[in-house]
Amino acid sequence: MPERRKPPQPSTGRPRPSPGASRPRANPPGVSLCRALSKLGLCSRKQAEILVAEGRVRVAGKIVRNGSMRVDPGRDRIEVDGSRVVAERKVYLMINKPRGLVTTRDDPQDRGTVYDCLAELDLPFVSPVGRLDKASEGLLLMTNDTRFAQRLLDPASHVAKIYHVQIGALPDEAMLARLRAGATVDGELLTARSIDVLRSGTSTAWLEITVDEGRNRHIRRLLGAHDVEVLRLVRVAIGPLQLGELAKGKARHLTAEELALFQG
Repeated sequence: MPERRKPPQPSTGRPRPSPGASRPRANPPGVSLCRALSKLGLCSRKQAEILVAEGRVRVAGKIVRNGSMRVDPGRDRIEVDGSRVVAERKVYLMINKPRGLVTTRDDPQDRGTVYDCLAELDLPFVSPVGRLDKASEGLLLMTNDTRFAQRLLDPASHVAKIYHVQIGALPDEAMLARLRAGATVDGELLTARSIDVLRSGTSTAWLEITVDEGRNRHIRRLLGAHDVEVLRLVRVAIGPLQLGELAKGKARHLTAEELALFQG
């Protein structure tokens, strides 16, 4: 009898892997050593890289000079300068950032930083949640809880941020319509959730602008695209948290009630 041939199989549209092709390897478990030192609240990742490069970090008793080595912060014994690194208590702070301070730990130009606002507090290492540029002021959160920070910074969370912005013009409905329509700047579409007039003077006005994205210098670039000069920019709220009466340049711990506002 003639040999039966198998009917052709329908194509899936996807190329078949070659017999010798290997599957992509999954990342090994754990996190990098530098990230572990940051998650444990000891220092920033950049500072961790320096500690590792200087040979000051041991894992399971052995000096490690590879900051990308995978470790388990909850199980592996990690030491810096002979002392074991353990997780610090979780800290959640709000700062009323003044103009003129940069949102970084160390500044190569030796400018003042937001850490100057923490000088009077006994704290483990904390990092800013997002940024405010040097010329901007107002509410800034700082914490050593990386999950809390990532949840607020995740674009999918759409956490609203409210700013009071003084502009060097008197807005009319035509200007507001243009601003509300947004602008494309350097290939990015910049929009605001809402833009409203707070009050007007003889030559300047204050706008309340709400955004739910974290693009770099978002509001300044949006207004600049419409030739609107920004004189002051103050962040007054992040999600349900209000800046309130906190004095400029001061910091305080968030209350349990304030933290609960972010749990929903």
